Amino acid sequence: MGDKKRILIAEDHTILREGLRMLLSSNPNLTVVGEAEDGLAAVRNTENLKPDLILMDLSMPRMNGMGAIQEIKRHHPETRILVLTVHKTEEYILAALKAGADGYVLKDATHSELMLAIECVLSGKSYLSPGISEKVIEGYLEGRRTLKPSTAWETLTQREREILKMVAEGYRNKDIADCLCISAKTVEKHRANLMRKLDLHSASALTAFAVEKGLTTR
Repeated sequence: MGDKKRILIAEDHTILREGLRMLLSSNPNLTVVGEAEDGLAAVRNTENLKPDLILMDLSMPRMNGMGAIQEIKRHHPETRILVLTVHKTEEYILAALKAGADGYVLKDATHSELMLAIECVLSGKSYLSPGISEKVIEGYLEGRRTLKPSTAWETLTQREREILKMVAEGYRNKDIADCLCISAKTVEKHRANLMRKLDLHSASALTAFAVEKGLTTR
C-alpha cells in the first residue's frame, strides 16, 4: 500500500481500542494516528489528524457511529470508513452503507479478515464481512430492495436517534444542544417528535426503548 496509511480508531471500550492498536501496529504498512471514544471525538479527530481510514464502532456515547459516518463523509468524502461492530442485522448494515461506510466487519472477525478488510477499503474497494447474509448484500448492491418504514423505530431520523440515545444517557436538553451544535429549541422539537412517533411520554420510557434497541446499555 506504499507509504504508511494513517488509521483512526473510534471505539468506546478502552480495552478494545488498545487491542486494535496493538494489532494494527504489527502491520508495517499502517500507523495508528489517534483514537476516539465517541462519535463527536471521531469527527473532531478526523478534522485534526486527517486519517486515511477510520475503524468505526456503531454504538458509542454522545454521537453514535452512524451520525459520525454521515458527518465525516459530508466534510471528508475521501476518508475511508470501515465499520467494526457486533451488529449484524439487516437494519444496521443497510443504514451504515447508506450513511457512507465503505466496509462492514463484525467484531467476531479474525485478525486476518480484519487486515483483508482494511486493505480492500484502503485500495478503494468495498468489503462486507462473510458473516453478513448474501441476501442482504445482493439486495443492497443491486438496488432491488426499497426500504419502507414499517415500524415506529424505522420512521425516526438519524438526528432523532442521536437525541434519543443522549436522552437515555441522561443528557439534558442544553447538553444535547451543545454537543450537536443545535439550539435547545431544536432539541425540544426533536424530543417532542420522538415521543409522538414512539408513543412514549417520559424520559424513563424513552430510556427503556433505547436500551431495547441497543442504543445504550444504561
